[in-house]
Amino acid sequence: MLFIKRLAPFFLAAFFILNTHPAQARLKIPFGNREVLQTAADLPDTDAYLLPDNKHYLDLGVLHEEYNIAYILPLWVTKEPRLVGYDKKSDTFYELTGEQLREILSENKLEEKKLLRLGFYTRYGGKLVGLLLLSLIIYGFLPSKPKTITPQRV
Repeated sequence: MLFIKRLAPFFLAAFFILNTHPAQARLKIPFGNREVLQTAADLPDTDAYLLPDNKHYLDLGVLHEEYNIAYILPLWVTKEPRLVGYDKKSDTFYELTGEQLREILSENKLEEKKLLRLGFYTRYGGKLVGLLLLSLIIYGFLPSKPKTITPQRV
């Protein structure tokens, strides 16, 4: 009876592994270039920033392109950030001319350099985490020293 209790988890795991459909068992991790759009400045909800649909208001957003793994590990920025008009509710962005952008920045007393800064994790954190994961994988493949066993009398 004890033998069956010890092997029950093994049989249960084998049952689930053997009965999974091949399409469900595959895990695909997305990687590649991706455009990232974040809110840079929340502009006042006035008629000057009302969008043509008369429902949403324009804000400023930062758009950049990055190469990442699984949408959470940005390895490097492929296109530098730029300011765009951004509607948070419909998640769309609008290209702004230089004149429109300067006007919006001066009216709201905003600095373009401060708005275009990307966070530490976006710039460097992904590289550090990726390097740490890679070093752990390499460390796992390194052979370990065999332990010396000394016989003892009992």
